[in-house]
Amino acid sequence: MDTFDKREEGFEKRFAHDEELRFKATARRNKLLGLWAAEKLGLAGAEADAYAKEVIAADFEAPGDDDVFAKIRKDFDAKGVDQSDHQIRRTMNDLMERAVEEVQAAK
Repeated sequence: MDTFDKREEGFEKRFAHDEELRFKATARRNKLLGLWAAEKLGLAGAEADAYAKEVIAADFEAPGDDDVFAKIRKDFDAKGVDQSDHQIRRTMNDLMERAVEEVQAAK
């Protein structure tokens, strides 16, 4: 294997590793977001955990974060929870930062 092939293989491994970390961080963020939203919805214990799993599952409906946001927005509207779109998106961003830190710490 020449130097170029080794270098290409190194880039591919790094890309796969980065994608795995991104997936774990997103899943972690969605769990944290689900627990946050569950609290706002008045859920606790097993109900909160079940809701967090619903939020995680919602992320597989479409690429990006819009499916997760839409689920929470719909649920908040249905229960009369007073959170603006900006507040939800800000919480999503804040929790993503926290999730990335937690995933990196667990490496």
